[in-house]
Amino acid sequence: MDTLVYQAFVRSQKDIHVQHFYVSINDKMSPEDTMKLYHAVNETYDALKKGGTDYTDILSEIKEKMAPVRGNDLGWITAFTLPYEFENIVYSLKPGLVSKPFRSKKGWHIFKNEEERPAVGTIKAAQILFAVPAGNMTMRDHSKQLADSVYKALKSGADFGELAKKYSNDRGTYMNGGIMPEFGVAKFDGAFETVAFSLKNDSDISLPFQTEFGYHIIKRLSRSPVPANKDSTAFMYKLKQEVLNDSRIKLAKDLFLKQVLVKTGYRKNNTIKENLLWKITDSFTISNKKISAGILNENTVLFSFNNAKVKVGDWLNYIKTVNRQNGAKTEQSYPELLNKYVSLAAIENYKKRLEDFNPDFKYQIQEFEDGNMLFEVMQREVWSKASADSVGLRNYYKDHMIKYTWGASADAVLFSCAKETVAKKAIEEINKTGAWKKLMNGNDEIQADSSRVELSQIPVNSATNIVPGLITDPVINSGDGTAVFAYILKIYPAGQQRSFADARGLVINDYQNYLEKKWIEELKRKYPIRINEKVFQSIL
Repeated sequence: MDTLVYQAFVRSQKDIHVQHFYVSINDKMSPEDTMKLYHAVNETYDALKKGGTDYTDILSEIKEKMAPVRGNDLGWITAFTLPYEFENIVYSLKPGLVSKPFRSKKGWHIFKNEEERPAVGTIKAAQILFAVPAGNMTMRDHSKQLADSVYKALKSGADFGELAKKYSNDRGTYMNGGIMPEFGVAKFDGAFETVAFSLKNDSDISLPFQTEFGYHIIKRLSRSPVPANKDSTAFMYKLKQEVLNDSRIKLAKDLFLKQVLVKTGYRKNNTIKENLLWKITDSFTISNKKISAGILNENTVLFSFNNAKVKVGDWLNYIKTVNRQNGAKTEQSYPELLNKYVSLAAIENYKKRLEDFNPDFKYQIQEFEDGNMLFEVMQREVWSKASADSVGLRNYYKDHMIKYTWGASADAVLFSCAKETVAKKAIEEINKTGAWKKLMNGNDEIQADSSRVELSQIPVNSATNIVPGLITDPVINSGDGTAVFAYILKIYPAGQQRSFADARGLVINDYQNYLEKKWIEELKRKYPIRINEKVFQSIL
């Protein structure tokens, strides 16, 4: 797993411009046609290896002589853009080099590393799309004129988001001011990405440009480079999640399974003839009856581990479950399903015995058990006792009242709003009428809580002179865009006594510490500890 993540990190440091040439094959083709395609793709490889760059002429000539070979410009790619088997080929090539023909399930493939560049990372942008239906020349000319007009307005200071709402045909973004999800290479049309990544600074706006979808104007909002080292925890976590969701994780799983099979003592029953096993399986799936074939029956051991045996009947029940989940007979062959069943059984066996195979896990489980017992004892002896002992709490408060005084404080209403615009509108309304309670009526974008709070707890952006009647400026949460502000009703000087109700939370916390200290002293008396001072001093 670590190797795969590190490999993805290294590959993420550069982007590669890739040309792809291929022929498609299928089981219905005759051997003669398949051979023609094989020779055609090898002829293409020879032509490319000699340095040919006029791809259209190369493919046309091979089509006339032998068979059609297709080619397409994949544009810029990075790690996780292509299937893993193709990615391995591309990242093994130096600029200008061509790969040997590679056979996949669907055909033969050739890749050429056209050029490389340092990774451009990701970009966040907004766009205004002037859509043009394919082949509609009148619409294209109109959209071009409209795009030019909107661009002039933007250069004169018009608001990009408002114009996106008014003119953009991108239904997924226009109501959000044209803002698109953050993206990297190989996510959109190549021409679109070229313009987007050519914008040098945040807030730069592109000239109108054309793609197959119409005309676009892009505004760069922010740019995130690819980290040059592994110190970025967030980036490495993201790579790990991509590895886990990618086909390459099969390498790690296969390696792990090999280790598991050895540790669990997996042994296959080599006396079983597979044709008889498949016969029994077919009969069972059709009639739902377990039958026998020669010496083979449902009680025959199919394979075993060093602590358990798996029988043919277990295999039949697995097939029944697979068919039920698929709604019909699965398309996978019996050998494929048997391999899958062996891996599932082995992993399950390993999981149940993990403490035997992994000492670290065993110690961790022991720590959890000890921790749970300690938590339960603390809950019983300290935490629950402190919160439930109302008499003890009040007595502790009376004995330590001097500790529980207010700092400089205020009666205030704290407002929490869904976004900054909601907060500003609420402030405007309070300034007009002072009736802050009416803001709550049917408005689920505002929540308010009135209480006495210390001045240091009031949310402000900078040093503020807090006085009665003050409405603080909204403080914006950068994470989710929510906004909070306070309406000050009354000011109190520091040093005033807190009532028991006001101090209850503080009293409970202090009382818990008091009970814990007292309990530990009792434990020390009950279980005295003697230290060998001579040995201790020698350690020092």
